Amino acid sequence: MILKYIRLAITALLIAIFATLWAIICIFRPAHPGNTFVIARIFGYIGKFILGLKVEIEGKERLENTKGSVIISNHQSNYDMFYVGVICPRKTVSVGKKSLLYIPFFGLMYWLSGNILIDRGNRKKAWNVMDKVVETIKKYNCNIWIMPEGTRSKGRGVLPFKKGAFVTAIKGKFEILPIAVSSFDKWVDLTRWNSGTVKLSVLEPINSDGHTLDSLNELKDKAHQLISDEVLRLDQSY
Repeated sequence: MILKYIRLAITALLIAIFATLWAIICIFRPAHPGNTFVIARIFGYIGKFILGLKVEIEGKERLENTKGSVIISNHQSNYDMFYVGVICPRKTVSVGKKSLLYIPFFGLMYWLSGNILIDRGNRKKAWNVMDKVVETIKKYNCNIWIMPEGTRSKGRGVLPFKKGAFVTAIKGKFEILPIAVSSFDKWVDLTRWNSGTVKLSVLEPINSDGHTLDSLNELKDKAHQLISDEVLRLDQSY
C-alpha cells in the first residue's frame, strides 16, 4: 500500500512540474494541434514507468498517419491519461469537461494545449461546442479524441455513450476510430512493483458516410457494441 501512495505522490509532483513548464511553452503557440501529442507522450511514458505499468497495443498501425478522425475510447479512471498518452497520434486534441480547467497546474496546461472544453451542464452550449469541434478538425486536419461515456466508469464496465462524438462525425463526415482498453481495475494493482498490464486494441474505423442525425443512435450503438465486445475479449485474454 505504501508503494502505491509513493507512486501517486511522485506522479502528481511530475504532472505539476511538466504541466507548468508545458503551459509556459504553449503560451507562445496556444491551441497548436501539435501541443497535445508532446505532453501526452511525456505523461504516458513517464507515468507508466512510475506506476509500473506494461502497455500492450493491438492494431497500432491504424493510428499511423491518421488525420481528420474522431477517436473514441472507453473511460475508466484518472489513470487513462498514462496509457492513452502512449498511443496518442500527432495532431490530436481532445474534448474534456470544463471542470478540468480548475485542476491546479493540469487544467491551464490542458486548455493552452488546444484541447476543447465542454460545459455538460449547459446543453445548448455543449452542442455549440461540437460545431466548434467540426471546424477545428477541418481547419487543422487534426484528430479529436473523445471518451463518449462522459464520465469515469470506475469498474462498472462500458457505460452508455453520449451523442457528442457521433454528432461531430456525422456533421463533418469524419470516420470514427474506436479504441478499446482492458479493465484497469481487474488487472492492475499499484501496490505491486510490477503493477500489471493494460491492453489496448485499435479497431477498424467506422465510416460515418450515409448516416444523418436521424440515424445517430444506430451509429452510437454500433460503436458501443464494438468497444464493449473488444473490452470483453481483451479481459478474457489475460
